[in-house]
Amino acid sequence: MAAGTYNFTVEQGATFNRVLTLQENGSAMSLSGYSAASQFRSTHDTSTVAGTITSTISNASGGVITLSMTATATGNVEEGLYVYDVEITSSAGAVTRIMQGKVTVTPQVTR
Repeated sequence: MAAGTYNFTVEQGATFNRVLTLQENGSAMSLSGYSAASQFRSTHDTSTVAGTITSTISNASGGVITLSMTATATGNVEEGLYVYDVEITSSAGAVTRIMQGKVTVTPQVTR
């Protein structure tokens, strides 16, 4: 499975939520026994993590992953353009990148 590309915006100081539904051959992919993880960084090769997106398998049989960040977490990220990916890991340890792209963090005004 090749990773999909999706670019999105995170608003600094606001709660962030996205729901992904993975499909295989037109049906929901079972995520039983999988975990998910996601981070964003200023560049692909930097070791510094700019933000961690909480990635929860919220409906394993339905192939649903929920990505979220609290308002405090988004408020701690500097405004700018970042790269990210979302990976799933099977119980056997196989890692698959399912999504990737760019994240634009817009500045907060109300504090």
